[in-house]
Amino acid sequence: MNIDFEKCGGLVPAIIQDAQTKTVLMLGYMNQEAYEKTLATKKVTFWSRSRNCLWTKGETSGNYLNLIDIKVDCDQDTLLVRAIPDGPTCHTGTDTCWGEENKASDMATKDDNPLLFLSELQDFINRRHEEMPEGSYTTSLFKDGVNRMAQKLGEEALEAVIEACNGRNDKLIYEASDMIYHLIVLLTSKGLRIEDIASELQKRHDPNWDKKRRTAKAKGEMK
Repeated sequence: MNIDFEKCGGLVPAIIQDAQTKTVLMLGYMNQEAYEKTLATKKVTFWSRSRNCLWTKGETSGNYLNLIDIKVDCDQDTLLVRAIPDGPTCHTGTDTCWGEENKASDMATKDDNPLLFLSELQDFINRRHEEMPEGSYTTSLFKDGVNRMAQKLGEEALEAVIEACNGRNDKLIYEASDMIYHLIVLLTSKGLRIEDIASELQKRHDPNWDKKRRTAKAKGEMK
């Protein structure tokens, strides 16, 4: 990721967004050191302009911002930081620095639309991939490597097919859930997300999508 820290004198604005509710929580500033510490610790860290030092949000209050990911804008001088807050973000005790309540009241939640949970599951598996905690089944899959992950995905897909042909719907849902989970693990190991699959399907839904040209291009890339 290329970030132009020099454009604004060594600092870039960092917009903090709740990764689950999509609410904008606060605006801070990062320099190169704050950015690197955020990546290393997974706790959002800023450069305090008033104290002239690094400042990890939550280091005194305990209300940390747990990093999910960081994106840079088209001009490479503004960051969008997606995080999960441990508590209120503002020093005044409110959820956001604008005094707003941090909830998804104006949009569908994962309880209303369970499909939204897939992004949350993806974020969780990303953290497993980054932290690799001992005793985690997901960690063991990452350690076993791509071949093993692909094998497990194939096994779960076969079990889903068997249940679709001969079993009950509840068993089909169970096996298909295992299949989706192992697919997300495999995607994560390749630096991809489940949203990449959704994006591809969205493209194909466009009536202008040229299936033949895409297939020919894919075959050409394989030669």
